[in-house]
Amino acid sequence: MANSSSAYRRILLRIGIAGVVVFAGLQFVRPELKNPEVTNELQAPPEVKDILRSACYDCHSNETKLAWFDQVVPAYWLVVRDVKTARQHLNFSELGAQPAAKQRAMLYEAINQVQLGAMPLAAYRRMHPEAHVSESELAVLRHYLETSTPQPEVSAAEVSAAEKQFSDWVAAGPASAKPPAAPNGIEFPADYRNWTPISSTDRFDNQSLRVILGNDTALKAIAENHINPWPDGSILAKVAWTQQKDGQGMVRTGAFQHVEFMIRDSRKYASTKGWGWARWRGTGLKPYGDRPSFSDECVGCHEPVQGNDYVYTAPIRGQR
Repeated sequence: MANSSSAYRRILLRIGIAGVVVFAGLQFVRPELKNPEVTNELQAPPEVKDILRSACYDCHSNETKLAWFDQVVPAYWLVVRDVKTARQHLNFSELGAQPAAKQRAMLYEAINQVQLGAMPLAAYRRMHPEAHVSESELAVLRHYLETSTPQPEVSAAEVSAAEKQFSDWVAAGPASAKPPAAPNGIEFPADYRNWTPISSTDRFDNQSLRVILGNDTALKAIAENHINPWPDGSILAKVAWTQQKDGQGMVRTGAFQHVEFMIRDSRKYASTKGWGWARWRGTGLKPYGDRPSFSDECVGCHEPVQGNDYVYTAPIRGQR
């Protein structure tokens, strides 16, 4: 028995030594994580930058600083992957090179992700509690975005022109010819203007008004409270117009911006969370995106509401 116990201990010791050797060897398998030069950093007031630096910059900038425990493999591999992915989505060190409207849109999405608890990632917050964004800090970010957004008033002629465009849209849509398909192959649903409104919203970052429409399948799902998940065949359309403030306290629909669609087909669109995504922009209805993978942007934006089947819209009951 003594010899058996001694042999067992020797085996455990050898396994332990082998494990240490392997662990030590893995520390030399380190994919490179560079911090490129910062040339186009987002320009914002100090109180805004302080919040972003504390909560966001370690992943979403070229100024990544890793804690000591982030340097240890295999944690290091995960951190490098996450930082590279984060920079692709939003990089505050490069955001300043984008047009002002794109900067506001990216910051709006970031604030929205924080408000919904999707960012910073829960796993990251557990190991990096300093990345927490408080309610007061969130209010500072929102205030900055709201006050930095232009809110021009428009003339009577511009109001009249927008009203005519809206009437034309109701009658025939922004373009009479069928537009090209989206890069992922989705065809333009030309009859969407005849669908029923199910909700509305606005975006303060780009001064837009949005109406959400649903096809018959979506309406039936709403009536039967079958919207998590939505049934296959449901289609939601979001139509966006520029806000117009006429100087008399009224906000009206201005120029047509775009229309975007979520098409539910759990098998066909399994790789994009069961939804097909597409957007057409401007009165010429130009398809958005330059490659089929553009819809990954849409999925990323809707990730915070995955518990609602990736749909932000809270339908207004009683459409029928």
